[in-house]
Amino acid sequence: MNSLLKIVQREALGTPAEDRKIPWDDPEFSARMLREHLSQEHDMASRRTKTIDDQVAWIRRELLPESGARVLDLGCGPGFYTSRLARSGHSCVGIDFSPASIQYAITHAKDEGLDCEYRREDVRSADYGGRFDLVMMLFGEFNTFGPESAAGILRKAHEALKPSGYLLLEPSTMEAVRGLGRTPPSWWTATDGLFSDKPHVVLQEQSWDNEALIASIRFFVIDAETSEITSYGQSTHAFSDEQMLDLLGECAFRDAEIDLSFPAAESDTKNELMAVVARKRDD
Repeated sequence: MNSLLKIVQREALGTPAEDRKIPWDDPEFSARMLREHLSQEHDMASRRTKTIDDQVAWIRRELLPESGARVLDLGCGPGFYTSRLARSGHSCVGIDFSPASIQYAITHAKDEGLDCEYRREDVRSADYGGRFDLVMMLFGEFNTFGPESAAGILRKAHEALKPSGYLLLEPSTMEAVRGLGRTPPSWWTATDGLFSDKPHVVLQEQSWDNEALIASIRFFVIDAETSEITSYGQSTHAFSDEQMLDLLGECAFRDAEIDLSFPAAESDTKNELMAVVARKRDD
């Protein structure tokens, strides 16, 4: 069957399995993703430097002592937050699935002599260790996990914290995920980018499951020279404010609240992300 005909006759986009993700652990894909992390032209993969600096200053001011704290960053990427916190006298551990990002973080920490440990692992199955003053997961990473996996991550984060230690989450809002799922199909061309180092066309479509609260995304990447098609799928799970706070309570956190003072990037639209802060119960 002609490749383009396969696209025309594709099955309707439904809700993918919880563990269906873009292959962030693939070495070539990971290397292209690192390039996006390092870009100062957009806030798609990581925030630009100014926003990261502002957020790290907030974390230091609101959640940590002046120095000597232990911090765990889940989904740490290239280590932008942990490296800054380590320069302020804190000890950091970062866990991420991407080999290129982890290698970048390891290399720069070693070059600067920073007190940082980085591990390439899946946060769902990784051993977090313990005695942390702060565990954080930023920039919508939490929404890539369904309720069951999300609860497992939160329980492990609670276990990894010191008594009264802080948890900082930055999930996407319900409005943002629902809007993503209801976005019309789109397409674009590129000489290189996240999906390929060669000229290509990307077709993107989304759907929203109002019962499961999942936005499903599918990408068809067409090689401009060979017409070969590669497809990728991604699911983003939505949590209402009430669901998020209830989930934290069920996972033994206390004092959970949405903190509106956490700095946002200039490119962030209203209701796109929210900062949630909670503490470990010490009883």
